[in-house]
Amino acid sequence: MVRVTAVDEWQTALAETGELTADLVDRITDLHGDRGVRAIDAVSEERVKQYRDFTVVVGHREEYVVEDGGCTCKDAEYNLNPRDPTQLCWHALAVAIATRIGAVDRHDMYYTEVREFL
Repeated sequence: MVRVTAVDEWQTALAETGELTADLVDRITDLHGDRGVRAIDAVSEERVKQYRDFTVVVGHREEYVVEDGGCTCKDAEYNLNPRDPTQLCWHALAVAIATRIGAVDRHDMYYTEVREFL
């Protein structure tokens, strides 16, 4: 039996509607708190970037690589339980949201090439 979580529910609803409705914003922020708010802000500010090799979320001081729901940020590394699907950093949440509403900024280049300029 597959266990459906609250995260699965909002992600499915978001994919079906293709937009951040007021109800979905409430569901995300109720479940994820400030991380949800920051993720929604990042999506609205177009800070989720897809390159050929990585998906990156532009933070205020750094850029964070998000792969398979995991993130390179310190929050994900030290504060979150990887076995709890409700515990996601705001970068991973932003990617999940942006992907489902078609708000990912796509670049036809490798992120490793971009990093050389930073």
